[in-house]
Amino acid sequence: MTNQHDQGRRPAAPAAEAARSSTAAEAARSSTAAEAARSSTAAEAAGSNSGAEAAGSGPGAEAAGSNSGAEAARSSTAVPATGEPAPPGDRILTIPNLISFARLLGVPVFVWLVLGVRTATGDWWAVGILIASGVSDWLDGKIARALNQQSRLGQVLDPAADRLYIVATVIALAVRAIIPWWLVAVLAVRELVMGVVLAMLRRRGWGPLQVSFAGKTATWCLLYAFPLLFLGSHNASYAEVMRIIGWIFVFWGSALYWWAAGLYIAQARQLLAETKESVLP
Repeated sequence: MTNQHDQGRRPAAPAAEAARSSTAAEAARSSTAAEAARSSTAAEAAGSNSGAEAAGSGPGAEAAGSNSGAEAARSSTAVPATGEPAPPGDRILTIPNLISFARLLGVPVFVWLVLGVRTATGDWWAVGILIASGVSDWLDGKIARALNQQSRLGQVLDPAADRLYIVATVIALAVRAIIPWWLVAVLAVRELVMGVVLAMLRRRGWGPLQVSFAGKTATWCLLYAFPLLFLGSHNASYAEVMRIIGWIFVFWGSALYWWAAGLYIAQARQLLAETKESVLP
């Protein structure tokens, strides 16, 4: 009996287990479907959020693009156009600067020839130094522009050499009584005025002024005049002609010298006015 009952129950257990397994499979499938539905819903929500963010970032990106375009335009405007002269650099060992140094070394030699030797031969050598100084003054400017070797040191050395030659020549001519001392005073006062102007500019942070055409022409006239006056002091047939031409260059050079000083003063006033406006709130 017991065996018969056991044999009758055994088929029911696999059926129950099969029912339970089918129920579990259906539950697993339903849970899988629910998870798939939730994941698809989350994906749609993420897609809508990303779409909203993309739509919101559109105007910002356009604004950023316009800002970057404006900055690029400003930066391109700040770049100097091709062909414009480059600003002077801080180089020292350049060909124009070496020429200016050589011109400066010729000043004491010139003074010794004029005041130490005091002969016709010494005067001719002194005239040769003045001619070499004038030619080198023209040459260093041409080389600086041709080789793009402009420098701040050159902007200081070139006018300094011109002034030293003018001062040395004027004093030497006055000591030898070739020119009157009032002419020395006229040129010396001009140099004092320009010294004060340059000191005021330097105190405000400005460098030396750009040499003007009038200033260069005045220097050339005086450098032409002084050798002619030296030769005009000799006891020779050419002395009278040299003296007349030399004094013509003296008057023209002195007038242009003061005219150039007026231009430099006007330029300095403009720079000082700009500095004052930038300091004011």
